[in-house]
Amino acid sequence: MTQPDESLSPSASSASSASSSEPDAQLVSLRTAAELADALPYLMGFQPTDSIVLLALHGARGRFGGRLRLGIPANTDEWADVSDQLAETLVTSCTRHGTRPDGIVLYLCQEPRAGETAVQAVERLRPLAQSLRVACGRLEVPVYEALCLSDGRFWSYCCPDERCCPAEGTPLALPGTTVMAAAATYAGIQVRGSLRDMEARYAPFTGARAVEQETAFHEAAADLIPRILIRGESETVRRETLALIGLVRDRFQETPAAPARKEADARDDALVSPDEAAMIVLGLQDRVTRDQAAEWMEGPSAPVMLRVWRALARRCVTPYGEHAAAPLTLAGWVAWSLGDHPEARVAFGQALHADPDYLFAQLLHRACNEGMDPELLRRCLRQERDARETRQAREAARTATPAPAAPDASPVTAPAPAPRAAAPEAPAADGPPAGVPEQLALPDPAADPAPAPAPTADVPPQGALASTAPGGPRRPSGPAGANGPAGKAATRRRVGQRGARGRR
Repeated sequence: MTQPDESLSPSASSASSASSSEPDAQLVSLRTAAELADALPYLMGFQPTDSIVLLALHGARGRFGGRLRLGIPANTDEWADVSDQLAETLVTSCTRHGTRPDGIVLYLCQEPRAGETAVQAVERLRPLAQSLRVACGRLEVPVYEALCLSDGRFWSYCCPDERCCPAEGTPLALPGTTVMAAAATYAGIQVRGSLRDMEARYAPFTGARAVEQETAFHEAAADLIPRILIRGESETVRRETLALIGLVRDRFQETPAAPARKEADARDDALVSPDEAAMIVLGLQDRVTRDQAAEWMEGPSAPVMLRVWRALARRCVTPYGEHAAAPLTLAGWVAWSLGDHPEARVAFGQALHADPDYLFAQLLHRACNEGMDPELLRRCLRQERDARETRQAREAARTATPAPAAPDASPVTAPAPAPRAAAPEAPAADGPPAGVPEQLALPDPAADPAPAPAPTADVPPQGALASTAPGGPRRPSGPAGANGPAGKAATRRRVGQRGARGRR
């Protein structure tokens, strides 16, 4: 079952939703079915297509409040359940925001099907209108008017008088010629065309461009996905993706948008190559990367980023359609942050159409529909950005700090060995001349290893260097054949004057 995708809270942007307690607010009175039909695009910000629209009325004067839009279900078996859900959602939301509605205005907007006349479309939708009226009546909220808009005309399901509501319908007024149009222009309310036109700005490429983009996706996926799954490489991919987004943003900022919608989208599409689009879209599948990209939400970069996210969403061709949820949600977030609620809801709705389980889109969509102030989320993103920059600055300072200087590594002289009481004298030829200190010789790596000597009770004097190894003691140092026979220890001579005198 489709979820509502329009605001459920009173909108301050509509000229007719101003409270009667505000003396400076401009009030517009809508008294007839024709005026209600003509006011719909200005109340919604666009012309709904294939939609159910419910508008809440408050007070004795019928001030407009909450509004709700839902696509008309194609399956007629769902109409009863959908009617109950819509009525309960609108009444509950308005009550939670402070005032229970006193009445409802219902609109059904759908063009005739192939081979069908507008009158036949009206009759086909009549059971849906009746189901909605009954659902609202069960909640004790009457439907004051139920209109069907089709093929440039409107019909009333509530008025049986053919003098004001003929069976062939009543033509809608030309755009910009009604009192509501004048009030909306004065209030700065902009109508963006039909809902179908707004959704078309996010539609993926087709034809040869789609084939080219699909090839770029395949090549980028073969390179990026293995790197994203590696812990060390994922951070590198994240930095590369954000840097590429910044490069594309600067390119868009240097190229102003064209005034016409189609021309503007075509110009933006030319600013991104297929390889760049594929790398960015795949990189945005990482949650951390996407959340950091959401920080481009305000200031001069925000309108530019809305164009960037739209262009990237159009690149998500089959079989990468689900990947569009990330850029579509980011587009909706930027639009909502800029105060463009109709654009935001369309983008969120398209994101959930691409991936119904995309949690980021679900949360933002609901928050936007509930009338939540986006500043709360902007504040969280700013705090996260400041904390990350602080961590990065500390890490950079820690890396740049020079390591402490190593202490002076002067050679340490080993203490002279203590004299032994009865050290045997070795022949003079076996050691250095008298009076010259003996050096400890290192084993010659080229010499053949000698067998380990037999155990001896001779204990080296205190202070002498002893060598041990796994499996037992090694033979005393000194290469075999250098200062003595192989397998014998070189005699260690006493150092100093006393040793010289003893030999004499």
